[in-house]
Amino acid sequence: MAGPMMSRGNGGTRGSRYRPMAEINVTPFVDVILVLLIVFMVTAPLLTVGVPVDLPKTEAKTISDPEEPLVITVNAAGEIYLQDTRIEIENLVPRLAAITENKPDTRIFVRGDQSISYGQIMEVMGTVNFAGFRRVALIAEMPGAPEPRNNN
Repeated sequence: MAGPMMSRGNGGTRGSRYRPMAEINVTPFVDVILVLLIVFMVTAPLLTVGVPVDLPKTEAKTISDPEEPLVITVNAAGEIYLQDTRIEIENLVPRLAAITENKPDTRIFVRGDQSISYGQIMEVMGTVNFAGFRRVALIAEMPGAPEPRNNN
């Protein structure tokens, strides 16, 4: 893309030359960056956990941790997900060890649909705990919180 040409003088005199304009217009660049920033700010919260689960309600305090935890989800059909990836319980420990680089202090949250049995959740938690991970916690929904949207 060529910039406008500037001339000096009256145009017909000897020694007058056209010189390119040496200024860069950054306004379109800033516009694009701001639009991208807004898009990422809107989509980032939606990327956390994508498996729809009907969580039980509790009155416990929320946990604030600056480190991003791993989330294991057990849906109403009893399927196990690590973040958004479906996984069999036999493959759960090796995958966790690979992701966390064998750090037993990694925070792991277990989400379970309220319609499945307590034993299925405890089986997942026991498997993770037996693998040496010490910071395993259950996630529940606060009473009065908005109902989760079902993306079906």
